[in-house]
Amino acid sequence: MIADKMVNLVKNSSAIRAMFEEGKIMAAKYGAENVYDFSLGNPNVPAPAEVKQAVYEELEKEDPVVLHGYMNNSGYEDVRGAIAASINKRFGTAFGEQNIIMTVGAAGGLNVILKTLLNPGDEVIVIAPYFGEYNSYVSNYDGKIVVVSPNTETFQPNLEELEQKITAKTKAVIINSPNNPTGVVYSEDTIKKMADILRGKEKELGTDIYLISDEPYRELVYDGIEVPYLTKYYENAIIGYSYSKSLSLPGERIGYLVIPDEVSDAEDVIAAANVATRILGYVNAPSLMQKVVAKCLDAKVDVPFYNRNREALYNGLKELGFECIKPEGAFYLFVKSPVEDEKAFCAAAKKHNILIVPGSSFACPGYVRIAYCVSYETIMNSMPGFKALAEEFQVK
Repeated sequence: MIADKMVNLVKNSSAIRAMFEEGKIMAAKYGAENVYDFSLGNPNVPAPAEVKQAVYEELEKEDPVVLHGYMNNSGYEDVRGAIAASINKRFGTAFGEQNIIMTVGAAGGLNVILKTLLNPGDEVIVIAPYFGEYNSYVSNYDGKIVVVSPNTETFQPNLEELEQKITAKTKAVIINSPNNPTGVVYSEDTIKKMADILRGKEKELGTDIYLISDEPYRELVYDGIEVPYLTKYYENAIIGYSYSKSLSLPGERIGYLVIPDEVSDAEDVIAAANVATRILGYVNAPSLMQKVVAKCLDAKVDVPFYNRNREALYNGLKELGFECIKPEGAFYLFVKSPVEDEKAFCAAAKKHNILIVPGSSFACPGYVRIAYCVSYETIMNSMPGFKALAEEFQVK
């Protein structure tokens, strides 16, 4: 028999992944060009040319024993130093290599820092809509998820409710901006107010509250929007970053944590995160990809590609009468379902070979997520299906 905890995890396994697997079956049956799979945030844009060049250079020039061998659990010193210098240059920070821990993607980084911080029963606040895997990550370490309900007018965090839900058991708050699934960027005003709330609660309760920022979409922003860098606004901020989206490398599983010296008990937190990296079984982040990303710190993915898709999908659905806010970042459109049960709407969409994800997967029922990191042709070819749905559900 499998572990009791796993029974529910298997039963409630990611609807996004299930939809993705179903999409592959449908593509084999109907032809990939006739299936409009908007389920998974799997970049359709190739990695920048610098990535391929860096891979070649490392394989040709580096000693293979060194390149494919072990290093410190936190990663190569030169890689961490290069990343710290890049962050400092971009955001006016003052990090050193000791503040960077290389991780197996952002998901690996979140698991490392939650393993580092959580005792059983500690509470971690998340702000709906949010990436559903946070539930599992917190549960891995016997923490408790506390959900702040969504603000469906702007999808900025409901700060009044956040303040009300902070207790003496609150160990961390996880935020994700640009946000999956809405594409909203949390404004500087929002971040400043959130920081003030957390500081006030720390003082009131005599505890430390860590603000963990999950940032795989930081570079995917539009219309000149800037994403605030949290460590400049709050002392107990920890950043989790991934190159999955910024360099189109989701399968390579490479990212990092930033743990500033200003964090409470920073030396202990950094030391514990290094040990957590090892004992969780990662041991270290992939060695080749560490070296590769260090050579690609100024490389940029093709954001105009995503912007073209954003404009086409947003404008197309708005013209058909669907309700949605225009994404400021990431590559998701969060659309209000024309019926209360958004799962019924997703099922109807499937009849037109359109695969979209119910908002209940993000603790925000009544909405659906559409991932537009697909080909432009997929978006345009899906429009007759969306038009048929608009007519079926009498969208006006």
